[in-house]
Amino acid sequence: MAPAHPSAANRFDFIRLVLAMAVFAYHAVVLSALAPMSGLERIWGQFAELAIQGFFIVSGALVAGSLARSQSLADYAGKRVRRLYPAYAAVILVPALISLLMGGQGRGVAEYVTANLVFLNFLSPDLPGLFEGNRFTEVNGALWTLKIEVMFYLCLPVIGWALRMAGRARWALLLGLYAAGEAWRLGLPVLLDHPMAPLLARQLPGQMAFFASGIALWQVWELARSRPLLFGAGGLLLAAVSFVHPWLEPLRAAGLAGLIICIAFLPGPALNAARWGDISYGVYITHFPILQALAWLGVFAMAGHAAGFALSALLVIAASFALWHLVERPALRPSSHYRKVADKTEQD
Repeated sequence: MAPAHPSAANRFDFIRLVLAMAVFAYHAVVLSALAPMSGLERIWGQFAELAIQGFFIVSGALVAGSLARSQSLADYAGKRVRRLYPAYAAVILVPALISLLMGGQGRGVAEYVTANLVFLNFLSPDLPGLFEGNRFTEVNGALWTLKIEVMFYLCLPVIGWALRMAGRARWALLLGLYAAGEAWRLGLPVLLDHPMAPLLARQLPGQMAFFASGIALWQVWELARSRPLLFGAGGLLLAAVSFVHPWLEPLRAAGLAGLIICIAFLPGPALNAARWGDISYGVYITHFPILQALAWLGVFAMAGHAAGFALSALLVIAASFALWHLVERPALRPSSHYRKVADKTEQD
């Protein structure tokens, strides 16, 4: 039996918003220089890493479902472009325009726009005249994961075809993808003696175990909905064990997937985080430049970190709603899950 549509009762919108806020909190601590190079940064850094891994699991599940429901590859590609790119382009172009208005060098702005619009953020992370003197000068250091998302979107049709061809052996194929991803992520820095090795290890296929766990979630969607506590108990055990020893870390993706299933499908309040608009993506892609701007203007130094964090949260939420209503929602098809949730709220 085919899995139900993801819009059926679950808390994935809530989960995505919480994960985005966790990354926001980490960057708030780091960019405000609350406690540089401290244990606080390391702890929040671990939470942010888990949040990003959780994002990849959720993305693996929901995008696999999107592919399964698509009428063609063109239909699938269109949905992915509409969901990801308009808002992404906006957060690239707005800071670039600000840089130009402040007298930024045209060549530097052009290099930034060209590299970032094709997801090659690492080639030109800075803009002339912006955030100079900050602890970090990158305009939007959160966007590195979008490149990985796009790479996964490109790979997924091939993976989906291979899973269909594999039939009952599809679980062996998913396990192979999982193992290969973890081998790349954990093994490359050990085998390759190069300063770039840790960075390369974090790219695809280094994150494939998390995407593969999401695809597996889609494959067992109905079972997960009916037995969330079972998946949650197994996920909690695997996630806890993954922190016991570095050799057990490969169990983490499966553990996080089990926990996500439990939170998403456990009976109780719906926690409809997209009731007035899906702002999770907006929170993720707008928070970094907003924090950078507040640090650049000296808000954290003058008003204190508590006031700075409160102001940054208000600005991020406001920017995320603006991005949703002005850019994201108009770009989506009327049949999109996110538009349907918002439209239903307005009708109610």
